[in-house]
Amino acid sequence: MRRSTFLAAATATALSATLFTGLSPAQADNATGGPVLSDADGWYEPGLIFVTAHSDHPLTHITAHFYPLDEPAGDPEAGSTEDFTQYTGQDATSGTWRAPVHLADLGDYRVTVDIEDASGATVTGALSPHTLRYQTLVTIPDLTATPTVPDYLHQQVSVSGTALATDPRHPNTSTPAADVPVDIETGRGRVSATTTADGRFTAAFVPVQTSVDLTAAPEASVNYPGAIDLSTPKQYLHTTQAPVRFTASTHTLNLKQGATGTVTGRAEIQTTSGWQPLPHTSIGLFGTDSNVVAGQTTTDSQGNYTLHVSSENAAPTAQLVAGTSYMPFQQVATEPFSLHVAYTTHIETSASLNDDSSLKVSGYVYYEDARAHWPTKPTVTLQYSKDGKSGWKNAITIPVKIRYNKPNFEEDFARTLTTTNTNAYRRARFDGNPDLATNTTKPVHLVRYATRITGFHATPDPVRKNQPIRFAGTLQYKNGTTWKPLSGESPALYFRPRGSSTYHFVADLDTDKHGHLIGMVTAKQDGTWAVAFNRQTGNHYLRSAQVTDYVDVR
Repeated sequence: MRRSTFLAAATATALSATLFTGLSPAQADNATGGPVLSDADGWYEPGLIFVTAHSDHPLTHITAHFYPLDEPAGDPEAGSTEDFTQYTGQDATSGTWRAPVHLADLGDYRVTVDIEDASGATVTGALSPHTLRYQTLVTIPDLTATPTVPDYLHQQVSVSGTALATDPRHPNTSTPAADVPVDIETGRGRVSATTTADGRFTAAFVPVQTSVDLTAAPEASVNYPGAIDLSTPKQYLHTTQAPVRFTASTHTLNLKQGATGTVTGRAEIQTTSGWQPLPHTSIGLFGTDSNVVAGQTTTDSQGNYTLHVSSENAAPTAQLVAGTSYMPFQQVATEPFSLHVAYTTHIETSASLNDDSSLKVSGYVYYEDARAHWPTKPTVTLQYSKDGKSGWKNAITIPVKIRYNKPNFEEDFARTLTTTNTNAYRRARFDGNPDLATNTTKPVHLVRYATRITGFHATPDPVRKNQPIRFAGTLQYKNGTTWKPLSGESPALYFRPRGSSTYHFVADLDTDKHGHLIGMVTAKQDGTWAVAFNRQTGNHYLRSAQVTDYVDVR
């Protein structure tokens, strides 16, 4: 199992302050104030102990005692040290003190500390929150990578170094660490090696990214049981990405759905020897979302390529791309490209002509292919023709409201307008573009005939109260240029009393086969009678104008 820890010397002081956050410090005996122990630790420095403490007065004496971690409390100490010198701190009231440690056996030890300050206050047997790891330290002080800036012609990086073992009982003497496994992290990968008798190791790798954080760490070894294995500081390697260029036989293709186009060319890379063919590099057609939209291929040994472009995806604003962004030794090259594919659309519409000459149109448009896209402002044009076969004219353009923007989702359009042409064939046309095909509905014949009431009058006039009033007149409709009687319909009868400004519905009249009005009411008061064909017009007739006659009731 790997046991490695990285602790750069430059960060040791800062680490001492953060390792013990939240631990209760040991305070002076039977006193408030006085010496306080924060921690005692070896800081991965062989043969040394670091004590962090503070007091109200300058510290004058420190003694550290060491007890084997696997022995019960109360057993004799394995050793002690009191040869402390201040290591950090502005004065003797606070800081870190360092002293050499001389113990007979390697191992992990509990640490207690006795501290005295200038006032005579003491703390005795204060237990450190951390143990002293009095173990062999295995390090790699000379990790080297060559070349430090690999490029297209020099891609392989050689890594080497020496593993050294330092026994804390002999801290000033380091010896080569033989037969130690070494794990080398290379960014997104790792390689391994084993040290030889002189502690040396070598390994090689090819970077797979432009920036590599290179570290090496000794791993557990039977030669150094319980050793502290320290990782090396990170070394930052950066590759050189060479410029790339390529040609393309065309930069625009307009394809029908189902067709295939072809683009050919050659890719090259710039090296210290000049431009040379770039083999085995991907060439793809990418959309603005960086997805492959219409094909991908690879250059041959001479840098040549043939790219087959399908009509599976439209890409009006696209790029031909040589290489990929994660290639460590070459830059990405691009060329602009435009691919248009007309995808099939579907349109349905419903139109009705109302009796007030208003034309109500509604419908929907959709496409099925997920690679199609709506125009920025899609529209439908309503058209009309006299015979439904030729002479189509545009009546109005209706915007399509995009709510879903997904395939197979119907996007609606609707409009109500007033028309003077109440007898025509009508159709709706989706206005396509190079990426969506135009589509038109089948024609539908919409007709409503104008109506009128002629010769309207009420009799008798004047009339006695509670006597009957009868109505005369003819309901007609216009077919072409001829007015014809309209039978079997029900014009509406209204009455407005004298002095009032409001008409009230009374009843529906009838018409005979000649269109003559049929109906009778009882006279109650003076007022104006009116009749209009405007309530039950059906599907083929327009509303008529209202005609009136005043009757005097006595």
